[in-house]
Formats: sequence, C-alpha cells, structure tokens
Amino acid sequence: MKSLISRLGGVAFAMLPLTACASTQPPVPRASSVDVARYAGDWYVIASIPTRFEKEAVNAVESYRLAADGTIETRFRYRKNEATGELKTMHAKGFAHADTRNAVWGMQFVWPVKAQYVIAWLDPAYRQVIVARDKRDYVWIMSRTPTMSDADYEALVARVAAMGYDTAKLRKVPQQWPEASTR
Repeated sequence: MKSLISRLGGVAFAMLPLTACASTQPPVPRASSVDVARYAGDWYVIASIPTRFEKEAVNAVESYRLAADGTIETRFRYRKNEATGELKTMHAKGFAHADTRNAVWGMQFVWPVKAQYVIAWLDPAYRQVIVARDKRDYVWIMSRTPTMSDADYEALVARVAAMGYDTAKLRKVPQQWPEASTR
C-alpha cells in the first residue's frame, strides 16, 4: 500500500506542471466546436512534444469514450522503446467545458488535478487533430490512422509553429503496426 501511495504521489507531483497555464502569449486557438461523440474513438499519436511518460513511446494511441455521466473516459496506451516493447497504459477522465463548445477539457489523471487539454485544430472530417496547451509545453498531432502523408504532416507542423510552439522539440512517434495486429 505504501508503495502505491508513493507511486501515486510521484505521478501527482509529476503532473503539477501540467496544471499551471500562465503564459505571456495569447491562448492557443480553439476548434470552433467539438462533437464529443464524433471525436470519441482511437487517435494515433503521429508526433508530440512529449510528457516525460511519452518520450520512449512507440505505437501510441489515445482512445476516448463518452461516459453516461458526460465525462470522457480516456485511455493512452503505447509500447515502450519498440513495437514489441512492454505495453503501458494510462487512464484519465476528461471534462469538456460546454462554454468552449467542448474545445477545452480538463484532463484528470490523478484527483483532484486537471490538466488543460485544448482541441486547437480539428479537421472537419474528424480525421486529424492538434491538441495543445496555452503554456505551449506539450502538443500532440494525432490521426485516425497510424500514418499520414508528408504533406499533411508538414501542414500540421506549420499550424503548430503558428501557435507559438518550438517545433524543433516535436518527436515523431514511431507507428510500427504488424499487418495482422490488434490495436
């Protein structure tokens, strides 16, 4: 039990920087409106300015499911270091802010801390997304598929740069799925 409390305390301590959103820059843009039911499902992480938990991620997938109570059940799973590496999974609960037309969420990994999660850009077909933060410390480029064209990727990187991020910090997340694998 003591070990569990120590680990949770460590996670809570590690998440503290995620909660502060003070910035001298204007807020990152927000999608005009997000249909959470349509947004739900799997999103492959194509690139990110990663948190410390994601620095060695391979085959990273973020999954969302709208819960009966209106929250968004979130599961982030990835393999560590390589496609056959240890499977890691993190769970969180998202709280969409209705006054932002669901473009801004509080993402809770450890109670009571809620990290800012901004759907900064979402294509109209809900196939690609940029999730950002006003602090510009982390960003995620995600897709409904494990790959995207170079042209699409470069366009999304340009959007991230226009938001005020240092794109030199972006890490492309290896997506190395065997043909017959289950995701």
